[in-house]
Parts: sequence; C-alpha cells; structure tokens
Amino acid sequence: MSIGKWLLGGLGFVLGGPIGAVIGIIVATFIEDVPTLTSGSDNSSGEATTGSTDNPSGNRTRVTPNDIKISILVLAACVMKADGHVKKTELEVVKDFLRKNYGEQAQEALQILKKLLESQIDHVAVSQQIRQYVNYSTRLTILQFLVNIAIADGEINSQELSMVEQIALSMGISQRDFDSIVAIYKPRRDANWAYTALEIEVTATDDEVKKAYRKMAMKYHPDKVASAGDDIKQKANEKFRAINEAYEHIKLLRGMK
Repeated sequence: MSIGKWLLGGLGFVLGGPIGAVIGIIVATFIEDVPTLTSGSDNSSGEATTGSTDNPSGNRTRVTPNDIKISILVLAACVMKADGHVKKTELEVVKDFLRKNYGEQAQEALQILKKLLESQIDHVAVSQQIRQYVNYSTRLTILQFLVNIAIADGEINSQELSMVEQIALSMGISQRDFDSIVAIYKPRRDANWAYTALEIEVTATDDEVKKAYRKMAMKYHPDKVASAGDDIKQKANEKFRAINEAYEHIKLLRGMK
C-alpha cells in the first residue's frame, strides 16, 4: 500500500482545513497521485468514530481514530521544534506512539513526522480545527501526549511547555485542566501537586476534596474516549490513575478516611 493511501485512509475531519493542507503537502512529497483533500470527505473504512459534529457548512463530519493519530502527529511536531532542536528523549516518546498506533507503517509515519518537523505549521489554526470537531475528553488526552513530549527528559522545557499551553488554549481547554495535566507529569517538586491535579486549593475542606475527586474521576474516565483508539484510552487511564494517586496523597496528608 502506498504511503498516501494508508495515511489518508479512514480519515474524516482532518481531510479539510489547515491539517488537511499540511498533510496534503507532505504526502505530495512521497507520491504524485494524491487524493484531493476536502472537508467532509467520505469515510468508507468503517472505523469507530469519536463522535460526529456539525462543521460550518452544515455537513456531518466523522471523527475517526485515524483523525486523532494525525492530529497528534502534527501537534507533536509543533512541540518538538518549539525550542529550535529535537531531543532524543522527545523522539522516543513519539516513536513509541507511532509503534503502538501505526504498526507496520510506523517507519513510514516517522518519515511523515520528519517532513512535519521541516514544515511551517500554524499551530493555532490546527488546534482550532481540532477544537471544532473533537470532543473535550479526547482533546484532554491529546494534551497529555504533548505534555509528555515537553517533559520527556524529566525536566520542564519552558519553550515547549509554552507551546503546549498555546495549543491547549486554542483547543478550548481550560487553564485549570492544563495545570492539572502538567501537575501529574512534571517532577514532583511542588508540594501542592496533588491539589493542582484535583483542581482545588490547599485550603479546600475534606468534603470539597472528596467532591473534586469524584468530579475529576468522572471527567477522565477512560470510557469517555473509548472510540478514539487504544493508545488514547491508555493515556486516559494514566490520568485516571494519577487522579487516584493525588487523592490518596491528600488523604494521607490529612489523615482522611
């Protein structure tokens, strides 16, 4: 199968808009016969969707697991090159994602990533397109991947984290949700990380802690992204476990039962 066919197969909303434009140019460097990338293209793959939404033209547009993979790949390139160079630790995070999601085509996907790293990408426009079509729970999980990249070597890269924050805000993710996700991945130097992870203040009452835990556990339940693909669900599981860890940490600090 040609790189263009497997890359473009089973896609929905990313065939149009800024993501489609970027991918179209990249694919054109590999093959001459590139399918026309237009919004609302037919998806005959039969893959499960992460939900359908109305685009500005009024057409129903499917959101498939492949859409999410491509979206992550494009945004990952934006984060990786935010500080002017790509670290080996960052590349390993993305390679692991490619191996899990692209299987036999992982090497070809890596070539696509290299082209993306050489391309000019409007991260705001791409993020806004994702915001328009992808549900909030899946956007939160995409954000987890990007934070992983920015903190890949155990240290916070301020330029990359700033890029991730810009992407998060453009995707319509709240500042509190952004801070919560960063709190669970960055080195635990902040004594209040557990409170930030649960999106509450240190002064919260025990009842407020319990209420916040229930709310966060519901928000990040893996079932909310079940149709977005196995790796997305795995990321949701990571956050779900971290929420439980934060809650147990606070309970231990306070002697709560």
